[in-house]
Amino acid sequence: MLIKPIKIKTPKGIRKIGPGQPVFIVAEMSGNHLGSFSRAKKIISEAKKAGADAIKLQTFTPDTVTIDCQNKYFQIKKNKLWQGRNLYDLYQEAYMPWDWQMALKKYADQIGIVLFSFPLDTTAVDFLEKINIPLYKIGSFEVVDIPLLKRIGQTQKPVIMSRGMSTLNELKLAVKTLKDNGAKDLIILQCVSAYPCSPKEMNLNLIPDIAKRFKVVSGLSDHNLTNITAIVAVALGASVIEKHLTLSRASGGPDATFSLEPKEFKQLVDSIRMIEKALGRPIYQPAQQEKPSIQFRKSLFVVKDINQGEKFTPDNIRSIRPGDGLAPKYYDQVMDKFASRNIKRGTPVRWRLIKK
Repeated sequence: MLIKPIKIKTPKGIRKIGPGQPVFIVAEMSGNHLGSFSRAKKIISEAKKAGADAIKLQTFTPDTVTIDCQNKYFQIKKNKLWQGRNLYDLYQEAYMPWDWQMALKKYADQIGIVLFSFPLDTTAVDFLEKINIPLYKIGSFEVVDIPLLKRIGQTQKPVIMSRGMSTLNELKLAVKTLKDNGAKDLIILQCVSAYPCSPKEMNLNLIPDIAKRFKVVSGLSDHNLTNITAIVAVALGASVIEKHLTLSRASGGPDATFSLEPKEFKQLVDSIRMIEKALGRPIYQPAQQEKPSIQFRKSLFVVKDINQGEKFTPDNIRSIRPGDGLAPKYYDQVMDKFASRNIKRGTPVRWRLIKK
């Protein structure tokens, strides 16, 4: 299965995402700006310092996501993190003014980090097209929003889509909708839409299955505070890792409990870059650090003084360490041949020592 990397525009040029490329690491800001433009800007700065490739925003207003209604349907009952809250009030808290996003995009371009967003309705897509973001994110809750997917597909820009909660048929319909409407480059992330998510629920084996089944670049959107799941995801072939970033969990906010702080995010990035190097490529040859050890492999040595014309036998030739003599695979060829000269014990066997 050959999956071609996709290309996105970055402030520094074209960046490829996919197999054989460095993992594309996304810092999700979400509502961690806490209603402060300067805080939002600082999060972008910290994402860059930590080594993230991109920062992701959310583009919506409370009125584009839901309606201001207090009846039972709009109350959050089962989610422990936001239990007892009203949907409209929650989105009012997490909402980021759209004029900020234009300014934050310029700032991200200046410091050299990709900024993109997750639009929650078609008007948000229209706005994001005006500020020319390089790619789109589709969140787990929007996988079933077919009108929104059609509009995003029409932009013909790369799309990263989380599959949290979706059945196989729902995901197939989402992929078909995007492609039928012009989306050519698609990344699908395994995701569990629980906040925070328990690592035992992550089902990371879906990452390679997604790539194989849909023939797309795959990755992980991760909502827990451990870095282990993201590191394992990379080992399983994830090309994109997405994690929430906040300046401080103690500051609170709707997403704080499952967001990493800057030092933790830096540790995540460093761990991913290390595992990338450890995974390497399927090349059957000595590693660079192994080369000094090669001399200590076994080879053929004279273990007893041999006179010129004397026969080589198991009594005077053995396969021992170090590796300065002929390779042990030549043992049978050397046996019963005759010495071309006097040879002292401890001499590595060479072809020139064998009488032709």
